[in-house]
Amino acid sequence: MTISGKELADSIIGRIASEVEDYHVRFGRVPALAVILVGEDPASKVYVRNKTRACERAGIRHIEITLPEDTSELEILENIEALNADPSVDGILVQLPLPAHLSESHITGAIAREKDVDGFHPLNVAALWLGRDNAKIEEHYPVACTPRGIMRILEAAGVDPAGKRAVVIGRSNIVGLPIAKLLLNANATVTICHSRTKDIAEITRQADILVAAIGKPKFVGAEMVRDSAVVVDVGINRLPDGKLCGDVDFEAVAPRASVITPVPGGVGPMTVCSLMENTIDCYLRHTAKRKKRKI
Repeated sequence: MTISGKELADSIIGRIASEVEDYHVRFGRVPALAVILVGEDPASKVYVRNKTRACERAGIRHIEITLPEDTSELEILENIEALNADPSVDGILVQLPLPAHLSESHITGAIAREKDVDGFHPLNVAALWLGRDNAKIEEHYPVACTPRGIMRILEAAGVDPAGKRAVVIGRSNIVGLPIAKLLLNANATVTICHSRTKDIAEITRQADILVAAIGKPKFVGAEMVRDSAVVVDVGINRLPDGKLCGDVDFEAVAPRASVITPVPGGVGPMTVCSLMENTIDCYLRHTAKRKKRKI
């Protein structure tokens, strides 16, 4: 079964749009997401455009702040400070990567925890790893969008990680580590592989759920996948002929997998969809706190 992240994302964003109409009536305003884009990176511009389109479809107010390549860190921090203080803004993200003279950790860490829709704030990362109970909206803080999207894909495919062996290829703070923790929270037994892992194929062949997030085109071949495995491909790589491919050799692996995500059209749309969901969560928490203060 090939899971279309695009179709799943379209369905969820359609539901969000209906909810936002109701929120507008109940609370007097729609959710708002602010995006800061620094520089002229072509890929970043595409990502921001995709987020803008998703906001328009979801009914979320979109604020874009575009700054030149040579913008100082102080100026970016001043913009973030203003957005943190603006009660009409629910979510803030800074599009990565940033120009080389800027500190990504310093800048993303300056975003207010409760408006951190990317899930990169140190306290939000800590909340994930401490296994905090996120059942109540007042206690909920966002997790990174791609891992959240992956868990939604598994849910849509009817895949319960509990008791299964999961292998994650990649250990980035944005994908590899948080998806490993989310799978662990879902009671999977998780192994993380990376560039220094020896005999990696021997490990990946044991996986009931295999998540590839290593950034190498078609790295995962059929010989690395067990029969009936669930394969989630996070990679987005451009080949010399201009075509996009993932970290998984889709044509070779698909016949062996019980569930597989394509590239493009798999995890990517669900990452943007999860950004919309994180924005809604921040909006609802923000609104709940304002109502509580009035009481």
